[in-house]
Amino acid sequence: MTTTLQPPQQTQGTPTPALGAVPELKCHRTPYKPQNKRRILCIFPKYSRSFGTFHHAYPLMGRVKAFMPPQGILVVASYLPEEWEVRFIDENKQPAKTADYRWADVIITSGMHIQRPQINQINEKAHRQGKITLVGGPSVSGCPEYYPDFDLIHVGELGDATDAMIEHLDHSIDRPPSQIRFETKDRLPLDEFPIPAYGKINLNQYFIANVQFSSGCPYRCEFCDIPELYGQNPRLKDPAQILKELDTMLETGNPGAVYFVDDNFVGNRRAAMELLPHLIAWQKANGYPVQFACEATLNMAQSPKLLAMMREAYFCTVFCGIETPETDALHSISKDQNLSMPILEAIKVLNSYGMEVVSGIIIGLDTDTPQTADNIMEFIRESNIPMLTINLLYALPKTPLWRRLEAAGRLNFDEGRESNVDFLMPYEDVVGMWQRCVTEAYDPQFLYDRFSYQCEHTYPNRIKVPNSPARTSWGNILKGLTIMRNIVLHAGILSHYRQTFWDFAWPMLKVGRIESMIHVTLVAHHLIQFTRECSQGKESASFYSQRVRKAATDALNSTLGSRVR
Repeated sequence: MTTTLQPPQQTQGTPTPALGAVPELKCHRTPYKPQNKRRILCIFPKYSRSFGTFHHAYPLMGRVKAFMPPQGILVVASYLPEEWEVRFIDENKQPAKTADYRWADVIITSGMHIQRPQINQINEKAHRQGKITLVGGPSVSGCPEYYPDFDLIHVGELGDATDAMIEHLDHSIDRPPSQIRFETKDRLPLDEFPIPAYGKINLNQYFIANVQFSSGCPYRCEFCDIPELYGQNPRLKDPAQILKELDTMLETGNPGAVYFVDDNFVGNRRAAMELLPHLIAWQKANGYPVQFACEATLNMAQSPKLLAMMREAYFCTVFCGIETPETDALHSISKDQNLSMPILEAIKVLNSYGMEVVSGIIIGLDTDTPQTADNIMEFIRESNIPMLTINLLYALPKTPLWRRLEAAGRLNFDEGRESNVDFLMPYEDVVGMWQRCVTEAYDPQFLYDRFSYQCEHTYPNRIKVPNSPARTSWGNILKGLTIMRNIVLHAGILSHYRQTFWDFAWPMLKVGRIESMIHVTLVAHHLIQFTRECSQGKESASFYSQRVRKAATDALNSTLGSRVR
């Protein structure tokens, strides 16, 4: 049973409205002043291994243990009353210990659907120690029913529900007789968000840093849950706020790259263009300490002024959800924004501004045919995109795709399947197409050929950054030497693709293009190693695969007894 504090709980059968429709607070928030001291343990659950976690690159990078800091729960940690003692553990780096649970009065966790088993295991561990538990974030906001055993659930973004939750914990840390639900009625404006609690992490232990400028996306791609969760009218931070976050970030470490985790960096194009001059000035003032990367729609290629400023701000990578090169397929999934200009032309435009394109590809769309795999491979050859996240279609809850397939009786939750979608093509054929595309795309020679293209036709188009103290510090030099030593060992000596590696690396080293060589070989090593595991059946064909989630649950169950008594 769940008790909802605000707003009133919806009756069964009433569809949940898009959370993006939730308004923002009209007046400035007054921070809650607690009457009692509390010890809060924020735990971010471990991800199941996937294509996008880059875990095979970590051993080559020295201290790196995780992909990127979890922005959401770090913001919550910063939002909690300063009178409370707050600790943070990222289980992608190290698991929370029994002593950590015993220390805390309250356990807070968060995460995405793929982390659902791990989130529920954190709840189970906390309850074994008699602790009250709270879950918030995107997964519980989209599907509160996934977390029936938590004491408190926070549905929606930071806002009035967060303040009500804090007040509740100030008054009581006893476990309630039934679940209490806090649901955001008025969101905190994005420009009033606190700076994430970077002081509680070692940023140098992450593959890449991250920052958020906007939330929401104006498009309605059928498979995406972003508009449902965060709305179609992007909300924004103030440019000065972003610069302060970057400054605070650099005080705790510098992985060398910062990813804008916005749902769509150019969702509000005018706002992005207002931010960019500030980023350019910040880079110049600080000696270009980082490269920027972002996720954006492919139609940004039609905005030369925007691209010119992104180049000056040192944006070097952009992830574009291309999804498929087939025009009919794009139209069928409401991805018409990719059709505003020829896809290959758009990619070349982005390359001409020094931006390497990373692409999302989906296999298993209703429009797919036996020819689709050939079309995808031809697209990869013609586009020369090195990195593509090639996934089987998976229906996320609260998306138009989910609702359409549910109405058609085409959701399939059988254990062992790589997707919850009943494809129109035979299941084995679709999985076979995925296996073919992944193994061919990440054949070492083919992958290095595409990276060589980027080295000759994309990277030279970037601005020439100065050899500033921020870039040539002794710490950076030592880091580079460590990575070089590990690359030579793991890629140049021990790997099965070592000849391909040296064919690429030696000419780059002779002309002094060390930074590009390091970037390519780190990414390539992960992609090649992950592909080998895919071909051996050790990895999943979808980031959201039930098979991976079940495997993660089994692994956690096997260690639960030994870690928590």
